Amino acid sequence: MTKVGFIGAGDIAYLHGEGVLSSPGAELTGIWNRTRSKAEEKAELFGAKVFDQPEDLIDAVDVVYVLTNMETHHGFAMQAIEAGKHVLVEKPTAVTIEEIEDLKKAAETKGVQVAPVHNYIYEPSVMRAKDLIESGKLGDLVSLYILYNIHHPEEVAARYPGVIRQILTHHAYCSLYLAGAPRMVSCMKATVNDGSVPQENLAMVTMQMQSNALSHLCASFASDDHAGDPWTFMIKVIGTKGATRYSYRDWVENTPAVVHSQTYSAYPYTIRSMGVHFLEEVIAKGKKPLSTLDDAITCMRIIEACEKSVEKQSHVAL
Repeated sequence: MTKVGFIGAGDIAYLHGEGVLSSPGAELTGIWNRTRSKAEEKAELFGAKVFDQPEDLIDAVDVVYVLTNMETHHGFAMQAIEAGKHVLVEKPTAVTIEEIEDLKKAAETKGVQVAPVHNYIYEPSVMRAKDLIESGKLGDLVSLYILYNIHHPEEVAARYPGVIRQILTHHAYCSLYLAGAPRMVSCMKATVNDGSVPQENLAMVTMQMQSNALSHLCASFASDDHAGDPWTFMIKVIGTKGATRYSYRDWVENTPAVVHSQTYSAYPYTIRSMGVHFLEEVIAKGKKPLSTLDDAITCMRIIEACEKSVEKQSHVAL
């Protein structure tokens, strides 16, 4: 059995725990978290051990999941890599491009697998969309839309750095997976709340892709969309010969989630699918993850271009 350990025991640990349980060749061996009570809660649920120090956890497992806040990803991931462990890192992978490049170099030196949690692309319908694009069945790519409109209460939004880093990272790796790298990025952001949270809760991006297709990305914590055919979370691909889409609204439970007004059950399945692929295909069989650290570097370039575009009020070439 592949022994898995979690560094970090926030809400996302529930979903990653389900991913480990869904992998017949792996077990969740242990959890470490700065607040021990959170680690104990998840450990009881998944039958794992609570560790007092992250170093002890790393020594006891084969694979480390780094599920902490973004600012600590690089440090914990480097600890695990230096110990010769495979690593799965939550998004955003790190704070800077240089930190991700550092992880890549260390992983190559140690001969271990390190993958970012770019979970949406492990959704079967998104993988099918990529196949339709690459096979030419949709013709030439015309436009790509990735839209996110899910209200987050301001006390929740305050925990995050803003939707550009927190949400548009998803949009960036999905765009890269489906349409390749962009050549030009243009971004605007706004804050629509009572003024208690200064970081942006709304951002929109237009990108010109290398293929000349255009991508439109939207990320909003400001409001829900409950209109007909709502844009809660949607990926829509339009080509000259066809089109396809993936939508959260195809799988909805009519109960409130921890933050959301409804439970969008598609999201947990993407985390689970990604975890199973990482453990069963990447670790057990030596295959490449569907999205690599090179992709994470490109995603960070897109995010930094968005931030520069906002600052300069201009298009930014990549």
